[in-house]
Amino acid sequence: MDSSSFSSFRNYLRALSHTPTRLAQRALSVSTSYDEITQVRARSGTTMRKTLRWYDLVSLGIGGMVGAGVFVTTGHATRLYAGPAVLLSYAIAGFCALLSAFCYTEFAVDMPVAGGAFSYLRVTFGEFAAFMTGANLVVDYVLSNAAVARGFTAYLGTAIGISSSKWRLTVPSLPDGFNEIDVVAVAVVLLLTLVICYSTRESSVVNMILTALHILFIAFVIMIGFWRGSRKNFTEPANPENPGGFFPHGAAGVFKGAAAVYLSYIGYDAVSTMAEEVKDPVRDIPVGVSGSVVIVTVLYCLMAASMTKLLPYDMIDAEAPFSAAFSGKSDGWGWPSRVIGVGASFGILTSLLVAMLGQARYMCVIGRSNVVPSWFARVHPRTSTPVNASAFLGIFTAAIALFTDLNVLLNLVSIGTLFVFYMVANAVIYRRYVALGTSNPWPTLSFLCSFSFTAIMFTLIWKFVPTGGAKAGMLSVSGVIAIAILQLFHCMVPQVRKPEFWGVPFMPWIPSISIFLNVFLLGSLDGPSYVRFGFFSAVAVLFYVFYSVHASFDAQGDHSLTVKNGAEIHVESKQVEDQSFRV
Repeated sequence: MDSSSFSSFRNYLRALSHTPTRLAQRALSVSTSYDEITQVRARSGTTMRKTLRWYDLVSLGIGGMVGAGVFVTTGHATRLYAGPAVLLSYAIAGFCALLSAFCYTEFAVDMPVAGGAFSYLRVTFGEFAAFMTGANLVVDYVLSNAAVARGFTAYLGTAIGISSSKWRLTVPSLPDGFNEIDVVAVAVVLLLTLVICYSTRESSVVNMILTALHILFIAFVIMIGFWRGSRKNFTEPANPENPGGFFPHGAAGVFKGAAAVYLSYIGYDAVSTMAEEVKDPVRDIPVGVSGSVVIVTVLYCLMAASMTKLLPYDMIDAEAPFSAAFSGKSDGWGWPSRVIGVGASFGILTSLLVAMLGQARYMCVIGRSNVVPSWFARVHPRTSTPVNASAFLGIFTAAIALFTDLNVLLNLVSIGTLFVFYMVANAVIYRRYVALGTSNPWPTLSFLCSFSFTAIMFTLIWKFVPTGGAKAGMLSVSGVIAIAILQLFHCMVPQVRKPEFWGVPFMPWIPSISIFLNVFLLGSLDGPSYVRFGFFSAVAVLFYVFYSVHASFDAQGDHSLTVKNGAEIHVESKQVEDQSFRV
């Protein structure tokens, strides 16, 4: 007799009656690195081919980040928040991303699987935390890809001299922000979905070609911007009634801009999901992930500076800032805007390609864990790609890109991205200082909670207390308390795990700084972003309660999943250190 919770309506009602018990058993259940590399990966049937090297990862990282960052988010961050200081916004966001990249790299080298942050949280904080992280990541990818696809329409229109508004159909009966139908964005997403379903190696080659072409256009933008631009645009707005200076909206505007452009760094996260297909994870992943973040941060800052030198910040186009900056020049210099439109189109295509590769691999590994239908975990035997996850998410992304405005997408994506990076930074500290079954987790958990609380207090003071001596004093006290908590933890709690191949340096300082910066950037986002994030998180919790926990429980009963006790986890952690990289 089929005992599955979903085999009949009666069985499902019976399963719901046992929800509290199943939640207690499954929500905090953890996997191990050994399981993730062996048993969990085997649930996809065919394995993904190991075809990528460090230069593939660097190229994928550059391709994944540059298109989304400069060509979609820069206009909004410059016009609305940071002004000419947007280059500092990129520097801050890049520094924060680099610290997070170190955390990702330690996990990816130790556990080279396609699950990224989902797998990292599953081996530290358990199934529920991993599910919430994975759900946020998949939604981040879908929404950011939809945003970037709509940006492609704007730049393609610039390249051929036709306004993007003429490419979009307006439906008056739909609410604002959801009433512009973009068919071009849908066509681009569906075409790239076919490419990533075909082959990872060929997708990497296509990305390398497009990225090389894109770099040429980036060099063009930087050179022409610094040559033709004017220094006065760094401090003088076009409209004297608007705030002036390099920091027109103050330091708060710079940090708001940093939070807004943080979307542009989601590309390195996609690189970490390719770990399962890397030939030499120990050497290639650190170079590929961290190297791409550093290179892209430098490119972002140079391009942002060239754009703001060309045009006053209050004249920059929010949707297509670079091409508009060139078209705003007189004396025959409108032609480069079309060149920029072509270059941006290449960049946006590479960004979409890499992100769609990443989102499919996340969904594939989430399917392996049975918290979503295992149909998503299937790897095609001929192409060695997760075809089901790729096709489903491609169609879903196309549906979102069809009607949703860029502004609605960017804010929700930023908050989700920051939340996931925050969770991974916490997880890498927990994994270094806690070995389940052999060490007490409460000192580490107490540190993580108290440090995060201090970061939240610092952020609230920064955001809501009026400028003055009292604010400076409160911020100083909060900063001192955070440093004291961190130093106390560093001195009193010993590390129980030393990475054999690659680890985050200066532990626990670097991941702690990442935690602090992610919390601070989260505080820079607006209220409606939190409302949308809260709504989606509530939907994700309901999905977990009404489906995931029961599917996971059934898989555990079928021995597809196992609940490890502390001793087993400790032993298998030793096993994976000895076995996982002997390839």
